[in-house]
Amino acid sequence: MTFAELLDQVGGMGRFQVIQVALLSIPLLLNACHNLLQNFTAGVPGHRCLIAANHTCDANVTRDLDCEGLLRVSIPLDGNWQPEKCLRFITAQWQLLDSNATAGNRSKGDTEPCTDGWAYNRSVFTNTIVTEWDLVCDSRTLKQLAQSIYMAGVLVGAVVYGGLSDKFGRKWLLIWSCLQMAVAGSCAAFSPGFPAYCIFRFLTGMALSGIGLNCVSLSVEWTPTEMRAAVGMLTGYSYTLGQLLLAGMAYAIRDWRWLQLAVSLPFFAFFLYGWWFTESARWHATAGKLEQVLKELQRVARINGQKEEGDKLSLEVLRASLQKEISSAKSSHTVVDLVRTQTVRRISCCLCFVWFATSFSYYGLAMDLQNFGVSIYLIQVIFGAVDIPAKLIGFLVISFLGLRITQATSLILAGLSILANIFVPPELQTLRTAFAVFGKGCLATSFSCVFLYTGELYPTVIRQTGMGLGNTLARMGGIVAPLVHMTREYLPSLPLIIYGATPILSGIAACFLPETRDVPLPDTIADVESQ
Repeated sequence: MTFAELLDQVGGMGRFQVIQVALLSIPLLLNACHNLLQNFTAGVPGHRCLIAANHTCDANVTRDLDCEGLLRVSIPLDGNWQPEKCLRFITAQWQLLDSNATAGNRSKGDTEPCTDGWAYNRSVFTNTIVTEWDLVCDSRTLKQLAQSIYMAGVLVGAVVYGGLSDKFGRKWLLIWSCLQMAVAGSCAAFSPGFPAYCIFRFLTGMALSGIGLNCVSLSVEWTPTEMRAAVGMLTGYSYTLGQLLLAGMAYAIRDWRWLQLAVSLPFFAFFLYGWWFTESARWHATAGKLEQVLKELQRVARINGQKEEGDKLSLEVLRASLQKEISSAKSSHTVVDLVRTQTVRRISCCLCFVWFATSFSYYGLAMDLQNFGVSIYLIQVIFGAVDIPAKLIGFLVISFLGLRITQATSLILAGLSILANIFVPPELQTLRTAFAVFGKGCLATSFSCVFLYTGELYPTVIRQTGMGLGNTLARMGGIVAPLVHMTREYLPSLPLIIYGATPILSGIAACFLPETRDVPLPDTIADVESQ
């Protein structure tokens, strides 16, 4: 009797699985909010230099009749005839009040940086880390630094918590990660300065990896083979709903501190109800803890209304049924096992390409919402809503054609849609946005698919280590993605070329992965090598 058959004996996809998957999906929902939070907490409003310290015309950057003249003589105009964001006249240029005057007299010597600070347009963002700590002009790169530090935390969390959960179990690492997210996220909301904010965001990034990895593993490892695709789609939709939730919360809460707090406090509740979760019996088996396996299976049987079937189980039955898992418990496993054998090595290499490319292009699009020329709240809703049909189509393709085709196709289509924008004129903003939204939908499908695919490709003994490796590459992609925008200075279309070519190449790599549709989850490395 295999573990899959033991799972069917205690109820298959019963009441326990439904409750556990539902409860595990809620933290994933708010994970999406934290991942994309800086679109709003670090939003860059319209700004210009202060005319003079504490001047009444600086209370609001929108012009009125009283201040129009003073602004004209104090702030130079840029190439689009808008007030410069980072310069002001050293002395008032009263000649500009002449209707025949032009902005051509603002030589370099006539202007200076914003020595007294900036005035911000607060009609969209009441308060952000940008307005609070003046992360504009010479300090504008600090905004991207904060996001990269957060992604670095996600990377470190993937490495650390991926290995620890294989050693100590999924449940305990999930509980700890929820507590860390709640505490660090709340502390970030009360940060006294930018350095402290970055430290707490780093810690929330670490916690996010621990939550994501262990929620997915606990869902997959308690799910019967035939229901894994459906569960994968459900957890994917949790992330989608999180994007829509973030748009609504950010629209209602315009102060970054309160918004940060709103997406962090619920993790205290997740920490409390996380104690109800049942540890993965698969993990207990590979750790050699048959008594715990029996206890967990009988508990699941009771919840599923199959108490009699659960009572039929015994240590002798488990010992006879789980020989492979017991034998694997006698040997230790490390990250080296991800490349030690031929098939697992091929899987690891291909998945590294897939994880990196998916995250790299996804965050290249999703963290650049202010450049689409429409309401940031509307584009966030559109970017979130496109995931609904995209993931449904992905689920149907997975169900009928398998994970390999879905993974490869979604990546290649995403790359082609991004590259298509190279040939669309800038004035056709709607068409450019449509291509970007389609590409983002394909990348969302790829993300949902690769989470499920990775869990099914790696055996139980190194599943979390493999998930940690994949997440590490994904976070490297997330860290690198913002830097690509700098290449626009050399060639305007170069960022699109890079964002588009990368998923196409990784889609080709995905074609070399084995198919897992209707195949039982492997528990040992030998299982993978024999497939």
